[in-house]
Amino acid sequence: MMLVNRFFKTLAASLVLFVTLGVSLGRADTVHIVALGDSLTAGYRLPAEQAFPAQLERALRDKGHDVKIANAGVSGDTASAGLERLSWAVPTGTDAVILQLGANDALRGIQPEKTYEALTRIVADLKRRHIKVLIAGMKAPPNMGNEFVPVFNRIYTFLAEHHGVPLYPFFLEGVAAKPELNQADGIHPTAPGIAIIVRNITPHVEDLIKQVRASKS
Repeated sequence: MMLVNRFFKTLAASLVLFVTLGVSLGRADTVHIVALGDSLTAGYRLPAEQAFPAQLERALRDKGHDVKIANAGVSGDTASAGLERLSWAVPTGTDAVILQLGANDALRGIQPEKTYEALTRIVADLKRRHIKVLIAGMKAPPNMGNEFVPVFNRIYTFLAEHHGVPLYPFFLEGVAAKPELNQADGIHPTAPGIAIIVRNITPHVEDLIKQVRASKS
């Protein structure tokens, strides 16, 4: 009887160890992504579970990806403001960043050169830390004028080409200027609007995850 009890105790201990190791390995294999952006990332006037990072994480998990996406969106942030908080907004252990900044720069008419400089410093710092980057581009509102708009709109293409990182050309693709997908201000997407953004950008984020996993193997 003692031998039987000892056998089952040993078996139970082995199962606990197996489960513990499995959980640990699963956690170690999780891809940690930070969504670094402004109110479009933060989820302005939306419940936390409907913000871009939360919806994207669910969509990726539904497709079988072991990911964790942190919401590092701050309403009102310009590219320069994102640069200032970069060290603590993207902590050690981050595998990849979705960089969504510049919308407020465009709305405020900040010189595109200044926006480009801030964004390029962010990307350069992330690359130095061996963190993969996906740039989520932005477009200037047409009413900003014929001199400002084309210069601003080229920022993201230049940035991606200069640093050799992937670009999702327009974060608000399929949502911008559609009243039924935006809040009353006409700027910030509703939860269904965010869902469309997530659907459109997901293949690009899947490629980002592949980059992370390839670098770890």
